[in-house]
Amino acid sequence: MSGVQTTGAQGTGAQSTGTESTGTHAAVAQAAAPRPVAHPRLSLNQATIKYANLAEAIDATVNAGYESIGLWREPVQAAGLGRSIRLVEDSGLRVSSLCRGGFFTMEEGLARRESIDDNRRAIAEARALGAPALVLVAGGLPAGSRDLVGARSRVRDAIAELADDAAAAGVTLTIEPLHPMYASDRAVVSTLGQALDIAEEFPLGVVGAVVDTFHVWWDPRLLEQIARAGDRIASYQVCDWATPLPADVLLGRHYPGDGVIDFAGITAAVEAAGYRGDVEVEIFNQQIWDTPYATVAARTRDSFAEVVAPHLS
Repeated sequence: MSGVQTTGAQGTGAQSTGTESTGTHAAVAQAAAPRPVAHPRLSLNQATIKYANLAEAIDATVNAGYESIGLWREPVQAAGLGRSIRLVEDSGLRVSSLCRGGFFTMEEGLARRESIDDNRRAIAEARALGAPALVLVAGGLPAGSRDLVGARSRVRDAIAELADDAAAAGVTLTIEPLHPMYASDRAVVSTLGQALDIAEEFPLGVVGAVVDTFHVWWDPRLLEQIARAGDRIASYQVCDWATPLPADVLLGRHYPGDGVIDFAGITAAVEAAGYRGDVEVEIFNQQIWDTPYATVAARTRDSFAEVVAPHLS
């Protein structure tokens, strides 16, 4: 006999003479194990675990030891703003930013008015959630247009309409320059310098810019523009660039350290410019999206600790 007696398939009445359930040991060890601790400035942007609903995203973020999360409007709206506020408050997490507003490059007309109104709602949502920054993606060229300069001018004009609302809400309209490969369909603002050209027309704290490593790492004037930005930097987002890019270039983002970006140099420049806010990891990658949320949150935490955190104050 093995020294373990059972009464039937359920195993009730089992006795042990020195042999104990490994499952029980594992459960006790798991319960006793301390929760991992992420860098205090690390924020998990919700896009990194795209398929998670808001409650699942918050659980994955908290359980991986983060203190901050970057939210997206669609999951917030799916949960309802009131419930979203409660979920965030109950979690104890900070909200580093809300994505996204913008998409206002069209000519004057009904679509532009609807976009402006939607951005006003986004400002109100950011304030309610405690997000200091509303990330703005400018929008691409309108159908049939080749006028990049005119489209950028309309971005500036839209922000001018929204500036008073943002100031009253205490939310920074945060322009995100996207890599030039997205200029036609997503963002006519392609460099940090172009974002600052717009932001500097408005009061500090009302309009700022995102430094997203995936989008700006290639820019030969990047370090100069980061220094120029100073307190205009309202968000710092990190992920890596690796080739070959996928067929859908939107999904070409990787964990920090898995590509070619100089996180040491860029992070040091952002720090020298005076930025002390949360640092989001934002990844669009189908393979990562198909990975369990807890695995992604842990891998993101660990890669950040290795290649980004050493360069933060």
